[in-house]
Amino acid sequence: MALPLLLMYLLLGNAVFAEATLIRVPLRRLHPRHRTLTPLSTWGRSAQGPRLGSSASDDKPTFVPLSNFMNAQYFGNIGLGTPPQNFSVVFDTGSSNLWVPSTRCRFFSVPCWFHHRFNPEASSSFQPIGTKFAIQYGTGRLSGILSKDSLNIGGIDGASVTFGEALWEPSLVFTLAHFDGILGLGFPSLAVGGVQPPLDTLVEQGLLERPVFSFYLNRDPEEADGGELVLGGSDPAHYIPPLTFMPVTIPAYWQIHMERLSVGTGLTLCAQGCGAILDTGTSLITGPSEEIRALHVAIGAFPFLGGQYFIQCSKISTLPPISFLLGGVWFNLTAQDYVIQIPQAGFRLCLSGFQALDIPKPAGPLWILGDVFLRTYVTVFDRGDKKTGARVGLARARPRATERRGGGAVRAPFTAHPS
Repeated sequence: MALPLLLMYLLLGNAVFAEATLIRVPLRRLHPRHRTLTPLSTWGRSAQGPRLGSSASDDKPTFVPLSNFMNAQYFGNIGLGTPPQNFSVVFDTGSSNLWVPSTRCRFFSVPCWFHHRFNPEASSSFQPIGTKFAIQYGTGRLSGILSKDSLNIGGIDGASVTFGEALWEPSLVFTLAHFDGILGLGFPSLAVGGVQPPLDTLVEQGLLERPVFSFYLNRDPEEADGGELVLGGSDPAHYIPPLTFMPVTIPAYWQIHMERLSVGTGLTLCAQGCGAILDTGTSLITGPSEEIRALHVAIGAFPFLGGQYFIQCSKISTLPPISFLLGGVWFNLTAQDYVIQIPQAGFRLCLSGFQALDIPKPAGPLWILGDVFLRTYVTVFDRGDKKTGARVGLARARPRATERRGGGAVRAPFTAHPS
């Protein structure tokens, strides 16, 4: 009697998931030849407070958004207000606030003049809040005021979200950026000003069934099509099963435990286990400087500009795989995955996808798995609930030619994720 009931339960469960609405947000990518590679040496520093993970005066941990947005390649569109005013934003798992430039920005805030700006007077649903906010990112900072208005994302319309109108963006990083603003997908504890993150708002207002989203990033550097952000679940057409899930160890960043990292068969890093953060706002993979130095020696890379490393393009086929042990499963990167190839005046410039970043205790040492890793593996970010807790799922991305293409809000098959 128990077996038929179990089968019925599973069938019903799968039927429910199959009807889950997956909201698709197409992503664009910045072509590598137009990309500015900027040193990451300022990551984790705050101009107005303690460094990443250090203790503030009230003995509470301080979380600083990690993402290096000058290197961010993947971004998509949202609408704010009624009627919607369109903005290009980075969907960033390393921070938790939504902000865009404002028409009320200061005259000498140069980034405002090069990007779309939100006009509160043009929106019939605008609600002023006026509370000041300031965010210090790894390579840029901004400040402004909080406001409330309707968010349109991937066909979801009518979510009333609190967001930042940027009034002052003194950092060059935002002037040169190919996006207008940032939509953070981190945890509430990371949000500046105690603002509810957009994902939480969508779920609370019943516009998104589950606090789950996934990224598929297109690996083809010649395509402007950057892949998809899928809200509400994941699309099996994007990956090769199974998904390997692992728990989030600290619910601020999407941080998990990495058992170790191997370079070919001759070098083991993170030998005693370490923390790893999955960050869509970061282009490269970063780690402690001593271990990154050893990794580059092992693959024969040479120091280049801004802490990056040069690799001879002719040797890519001979370089060893680099493997990450996560959740008891090895996730491998070939040299084609971890070497960044940039066309320059008829030549190719080949750079390592790894860079040093020393994050101090108590938060560090940490590795950050950015787009170099996330292009190869589809990542499912699941906030979970009070019973299951947050978790991250990884699976090898399918080759682009074999997957389904789509856009907008659609109903698509959904695979139940095992606990």
